[in-house]
Amino acid sequence: MSSKSEKGQKKDQMKKANLKAVPAPADLSNSAKLPTEDELKKFYRDMLLIRRFEEKAGQLYGMGLIGGFCHLYIGEEAVVTGLQSVMKKGLDTAVTAYRNHGHMLVSGIGANEVMAELTGRAGGCSRGKGGSMHMFSIENGFFGGHGIVGAQVSIGLGLAFSHKYKNDGGVSVVYMGDGAANQGQVAESYNMAALWKLPALFIIENNQYSMGTSVPRHAAGEFYRRGEGFGIKGEKVDGMDILAVREAASRAMDDIRSGNGPYILEIVTYRYRGHSMSDPQKYRTKDEVEGYKHRDPIEHVKKLLEAEYGVTEEDLKPIDKEIKDVVKEAADFAQASPLPDDSDLWTDVLVPVEE
Repeated sequence: MSSKSEKGQKKDQMKKANLKAVPAPADLSNSAKLPTEDELKKFYRDMLLIRRFEEKAGQLYGMGLIGGFCHLYIGEEAVVTGLQSVMKKGLDTAVTAYRNHGHMLVSGIGANEVMAELTGRAGGCSRGKGGSMHMFSIENGFFGGHGIVGAQVSIGLGLAFSHKYKNDGGVSVVYMGDGAANQGQVAESYNMAALWKLPALFIIENNQYSMGTSVPRHAAGEFYRRGEGFGIKGEKVDGMDILAVREAASRAMDDIRSGNGPYILEIVTYRYRGHSMSDPQKYRTKDEVEGYKHRDPIEHVKKLLEAEYGVTEEDLKPIDKEIKDVVKEAADFAQASPLPDDSDLWTDVLVPVEE
């Protein structure tokens, strides 16, 4: 047997091991409580901004204007948009991993600043020093994307402790991927959060692949039940339906704010692109990816708008144009923004101490 055929056989075995049933398109009649037309349009706009922004980021990466790693959020937009819709701005905090562009955008950070950060420019939200994986905005309650798998979970635990210590009524929303959910510090964080009844909402963004390894091949049991031994409530949520995400998030937030301690939401979603821009995606089939696109979260909202409020494609064109213009401006701004000054190498290294 030739080396080439052996490699082909291994690829086939990998795909078979990863094989999963593709869910049917969303049934509109099963959606959670229907929002108003304006609320649905805002969801549509926010998710479309993430989608178009990420598509442009992919283009700039291909042109060599974005260096290092670049993890796109395409397909997962309903998760962070649904969560953000029930968070209290100026009070609640959020922290996540390296797939963080969408989280930044819905937190209120401008597209210009996010795109400039991706390209390592001085006009970026972290002045070009963080890049794709390490963005930060205390002003918007966003405590960073983090490149070390699972590292953000214990940071989110600290934010939850801060909320309780200050007694400010805030909740720390702690995002992690399905791969990070297996890290040891996650279990340690669950234990401490339960022990001290900290206001932490742990979100497992289960996009079904830890890099190229499917969940059945790397994780035993159900993620949302991982907190049961600590007395933490958990739910599994359809992450392709923003209304289901919003309803579950609202229920969890109310429970946490009532003083009942932490909560876990496993939100099952799907990324259409690779783990990062350098991922050849040989671990799954094109048919699987196309199958999940039939459950697209943005199309789901469009169908709801049409079915419930008679909103047509033509009616949505102004939003589409607005987003197109926003993303174009962001790309232009990023490319026109200067590189950081050499003196910035010495800033943000130490916290100044007042005498």
